Amino acid sequence: MAATVVRYLREVGAPTSAGPVEALPRPELRAVGEDERAPLDPGEFRRVLGHFASGVTIITAPPSESGAPPAGFACQSFSSLSLDPPLIAFMVARTSTTWPRIAAAGVFCVNVLGADQGPLCRSFAVSGADKFAGVDHDAAPVTGSPRLAGAPAWIDCTIHAVHTGGDHLIVVGRVEALGTAADGDRSPLLFHQGTFGRFQA
Repeated sequence: MAATVVRYLREVGAPTSAGPVEALPRPELRAVGEDERAPLDPGEFRRVLGHFASGVTIITAPPSESGAPPAGFACQSFSSLSLDPPLIAFMVARTSTTWPRIAAAGVFCVNVLGADQGPLCRSFAVSGADKFAGVDHDAAPVTGSPRLAGAPAWIDCTIHAVHTGGDHLIVVGRVEALGTAADGDRSPLLFHQGTFGRFQA
C-alpha cells in the first residue's frame, strides 16, 4: 500500500542517511484493506506472540536546537541487524508521538535495560509525561543522545534507513559508538507475557 519512508524522503529531496529524517504524517493506517484481512483476532495475535521473551530497551534522542527536551520511549522490538556495516533496528508504531522527535534529531541511543530497571521502563512507556524527570543520564559520545545511568549496555546511532511495516516503522540505525556498564549487575530486564523478569541460567 505505502511506499517505504526512505523512498518517500528521496522523492521530496530529503536526506535518508545522515541528518534529520522527516517523519511521515500520522494517518489512520491499514496494512491491508478490510476485504483482504485474514480472520485473525488481534487479542489472540498478542497472546500468542507474548510467548516470545525479549529484552527491553529505551530509545532516546537529544534535546532539539529549538529547546525541546530530550525524547525517549520504551521499546521491546529491538534487534541487531548487521556486522558490516554495523547496523541495528527497532520498530515503532506509526502513531507514536515520540518518533517524529527522534526522526527530526536524526540520531538516537539504545539503552539496554537491566533487571532492576522495570520501573524506569514503565515511566518511559507513559505518553505525555516528563520522562526524564529525576532520571540520571549523560550524553552519548557521538550523538549526544541521553545515555541512561545503570543501563548494562548502550548503542549510539545515526538513522540509516526507515521502512514501513504495516502499522509500524522499521528504523535502521548505523552504530557510531557503543559500550557496557563499567561495573554493577549486568543482568538484563526481560519481558514475557506482559510481565518483567530476569535471566537465570
